[in-house]
Amino acid sequence: MKKYLLFITLLGTQLANAQKLTKEDEKTAKSLKSSVGYLADDKLEGRRTGTAGEKLAYEFIAKQFKKSGLAPVGDNGTYIQPFEVKEGKELKEGTFFKIGDKSLVLNEDYYPLPYSATGSGNFAKSGKKNIYLLEINALIDQNKDNPHFDLKESLLTEIKEKEKSGVDIIFLSNSEAKKEEIGYDDKDKTPQVGIPLIYLTAEGLKKYLAAERDLVNLSYNIVTGPKVREGHNVAGFVNNNAATTIVLGAHYDHLGYGEDHNSLYIGSTKMIHNGADDNASGTAALIELGKWTKTSAPKQFNYLLVAFSGEELGLYGSKYFADHSPVDLKNVNYMVNMDMVGRLNDSTRGLTIGGYGTSPLWGELIKTEDPYFKIKIDSAGSGPSDHTSFYKKDIPVLFFFTGTHSDYHKPSDDAEKINIPGEIAIINYIKNVITATAGKDKLAFSKTREASMGKNTFKVSLGIMPDYTFGGDGVLVDGVSENRPAQKAGIKTGDILIQLGDHPFNDVQSYMGALNKFNKGDTTTVKLKRGKEEISLQITF
Repeated sequence: MKKYLLFITLLGTQLANAQKLTKEDEKTAKSLKSSVGYLADDKLEGRRTGTAGEKLAYEFIAKQFKKSGLAPVGDNGTYIQPFEVKEGKELKEGTFFKIGDKSLVLNEDYYPLPYSATGSGNFAKSGKKNIYLLEINALIDQNKDNPHFDLKESLLTEIKEKEKSGVDIIFLSNSEAKKEEIGYDDKDKTPQVGIPLIYLTAEGLKKYLAAERDLVNLSYNIVTGPKVREGHNVAGFVNNNAATTIVLGAHYDHLGYGEDHNSLYIGSTKMIHNGADDNASGTAALIELGKWTKTSAPKQFNYLLVAFSGEELGLYGSKYFADHSPVDLKNVNYMVNMDMVGRLNDSTRGLTIGGYGTSPLWGELIKTEDPYFKIKIDSAGSGPSDHTSFYKKDIPVLFFFTGTHSDYHKPSDDAEKINIPGEIAIINYIKNVITATAGKDKLAFSKTREASMGKNTFKVSLGIMPDYTFGGDGVLVDGVSENRPAQKAGIKTGDILIQLGDHPFNDVQSYMGALNKFNKGDTTTVKLKRGKEEISLQITF
């Protein structure tokens, strides 16, 4: 108890005067400003995973880790741990489509759909003549009064019916050209159908097709393959030959120019998303904590510092790291995650601390009645940031977050808006939490309720945590909440969900679309794969 009271007294004294920076704090402030300024500079082009900007960022972080004396624990004696991000599939070299001797231009005149059959064919030589032209705008007009109309579902239904009737190839088009081109979605995981599906753009229709009879002497080759990019975690280690290790983490990737469709920017001009708060702020804090762990932190622990990439795409980097950790996770005491810690409000000083329920000790050390911060606690161990990957390994976690704001996921999240004194106060708070756990036994782990998948307007939920990094068809269940519909129905971690009622889905996005078809109180079936077995369960929302 004396240690706890001392901790609170020290914390209160230090943070009550947070705006009156000490000489050490002034040094930290200068370093924080420099790190955030570099990471959020335009030349890094938004630090999108797998880009040259990401490379500049991870090289900078590795340089800072080395300067602080952290040992490299990435691959091959470096600080860098590469990992793959499987984004879906893409059309590869060799794809072509000809009408007679006229070669159409890929992505300008035509493109195969992502669920088209692949391979080559020549209709003049093979004798195949059963061609069908599917007019998308006509399909939309037919269903204009149908509130449940889903274009993708309707297209697939019609395509499968035509395939069963013996159609050899289907051409899709939109003769009215109302910007309803369905596009080649490289993230589409819909299983391939058995026949070629070629979309003729408005330009392609205009140049090559006056009527369906013009589709003669056709030849094509459709070549697809996985679309993969490489992300990079950065990891450094302080080895005090201690029994347990504390993991300190923050993601450093951001949105680039918004190419992954996760931006909230609604303008038409292409703009860099610098992500100063999200999450240059957390990365800069991690760099400062790296210096502290080497020089002044309690020697009762080892320290593993990790800057993750791929967070904005679905926790790719932290999940990979947790599955391929250079340190045995059985010896990890707890993990601290910092994501968006740079916009502390000077008047309200609101700080959210997540993971509060993942160990009984957090309730002893962290109080909402704080002398400086207005602390909001969230008990959940999972959520939309990298601590989730460690919580899933039964490791206690803490998640520090100063809240969303009007610049969130927009190009306006810039370095000059970072509250440097506020960030220093958070870093000092984290230091004191770590100091307060020194001399105590390894923290006990507690399971908590599962957080929701993030911001949504769903009328219902199953109560599962999807694995966003899963590259197969369907939704891999990474966690099941207690006393929620999924658990009551018998869904288990490791199951792969593939259909709700009459609505099949093949990824998280289409799963969310299927959820929105139901209301609270509805009962339906959920189809899933468990190992090699396909199972149907009844579920009530």
